[in-house]
Amino acid sequence: MNNPKSHPKTIGLTGSIGMGKSTVAAMFEDAGVPVFDADAQVRAMQGADGELIPAIEAAFPGSTGPDGVNREALGAQVFADADARGRLEAIVHPAVGQKRAAFIEENADAQLILFDIPLLFEGGGHAMVDHIVVVSAPANIQRSRVLARPGMTAEKFEHILSIQTPDAEKRERAHHIIDTGVSQEETRAAVQALIVQLL
Repeated sequence: MNNPKSHPKTIGLTGSIGMGKSTVAAMFEDAGVPVFDADAQVRAMQGADGELIPAIEAAFPGSTGPDGVNREALGAQVFADADARGRLEAIVHPAVGQKRAAFIEENADAQLILFDIPLLFEGGGHAMVDHIVVVSAPANIQRSRVLARPGMTAEKFEHILSIQTPDAEKRERAHHIIDTGVSQEETRAAVQALIVQLL
C-alpha cells in the first residue's frame, strides 16, 4: 500500500533587525535546507525591469527610475506614514505570496523547507508554518551591529524597532531560539542540532 505523499515540514525564520537572521538562514541553506528569502524576492521584483515597478510608480510617483525602486525616494513617502505603508504592502505581499507558492511546489520532495521572513509575526506568516525559529542576541550587540551599517542613525534604528514585534515577544512565541550573541561556530552547531531535531 502506498503511503500518502508527505509534505515538507516548514520553518518560519525571523528576528529583529541586526540579530543575524540572514547569517542563520545561510547556515540552514549550507546544510541543505531549501530557503525562501522574502526580502530577496522583493528586491528582485523592485529592481530594474522588476514586475512591481509599474504598480509602485503609479501608487508612489517619482519613487522609481531606470534601476528600479529608488529606496530613498520610496522610503521618504512611506517611512513614517502607516497608510502609505499599507498601500505598498498591498502591492508587494500578494506578489510574494505567488513566489512562495511556486517555491513550495518546486521543493515538494524536501523534508524541511525554510521561510526567511523578517516580519513573520507582523504579517501573519507565523500561522502558516510548522515551526517558528527566532534569531536573537543581546540588545547591546544588536544595537552595535545596526549602528555600524552605512546610513543608519540612532533615530532610524529606534523607528524600525518601534514597528517590529519586540524581541522578547518573538522569543516567547518561538518554538526554537537561535542565539547569535555567541561565536559563529556555536551558532552553526545550534542550527545543525535543530535540523537533526526537526527531522
